[in-house]
Amino acid sequence: MVVPLKQPIVFELVGFYVPPGYGAFLFFLALCNYMVMLLANGVVLCVIVMDKNLHKPMFVMVSNLVVCDLLGATAMLPRLMMHFLTGEKKITYILAIAQAFSMHTYGFALQTILGVMAYDRYIAVCEPLRYHTIMTSARLYSCCALAWVVALLCIAVLFAFHVNVPLCGNTIQHVYCSNRAILSLACIPTPINNIYGLSMTWFLNTSIFLIIAFSYFRILHASVKQGRTDSSVRSKAFQTCASHLVVYVLYQIASVVIIVSQRFPSLSQNIRKFFSILFIIIPPAINPIIYGLVSKELRASIIKHLYQFRSLSQKMRGV
Repeated sequence: MVVPLKQPIVFELVGFYVPPGYGAFLFFLALCNYMVMLLANGVVLCVIVMDKNLHKPMFVMVSNLVVCDLLGATAMLPRLMMHFLTGEKKITYILAIAQAFSMHTYGFALQTILGVMAYDRYIAVCEPLRYHTIMTSARLYSCCALAWVVALLCIAVLFAFHVNVPLCGNTIQHVYCSNRAILSLACIPTPINNIYGLSMTWFLNTSIFLIIAFSYFRILHASVKQGRTDSSVRSKAFQTCASHLVVYVLYQIASVVIIVSQRFPSLSQNIRKFFSILFIIIPPAINPIIYGLVSKELRASIIKHLYQFRSLSQKMRGV
């Protein structure tokens, strides 16, 4: 008979198998990846906050996306670096729940924010004359707040089911803590948790996909119609929406790779675990580059502030 564990308990994260002598090297790679994420996202966020010319709906939403990316990266990578450097695998119950909550919030908030951004692009292209009337500051911040509130409430309800679930083990066969990984240790069946989790995930993914598909169908229709008389309108519309669409597609590709990799038992555990963290490694590192390259305003502002910082540093050294 398996005896339920008393909470709070300490979990053991199996993590990656690290060959002897490779821990420091893997730590260095993870550290470089994390530093690149912090630097790139930090620069974008600071420039948007500092430059009043960027206080526009699209860039306000980009700043929300940056915060979301930083949340996901910070929830996992520091813990992973500790694992590589010290071999530490233990994590307390509270920290495990906090990490799992943050990881799921990142995944859900990323999609809800992308859904709001699709709505904004739809209004900008299809209703350009009424854009500032429709997308007022109040509506903009309400949409951003709604994106976060929906994600937080969905995840809060999901983790509320954990409260009275007795656990009969403490070894998590994964790189990070998640709802599924923790509930796999439950002593009793958890059908309500599973049904709610699957239903919520399906509903969110389907809803966001339909919102984005509808928005881009209307955008494509409007841009082609307007482009017959002015080709620059069509070009501007595609440029405006390209970054958002690329970010969404990249996230979906990473998700598909994770799902597919779990269906191939022949793959080594390390490879499958690496694939399972792609949605943390890739989007937060690439998103700032995508927006920086596509958006001329953001790119120009970043270059301007970098030159100002360089000039200030030279003056301080001269003093």
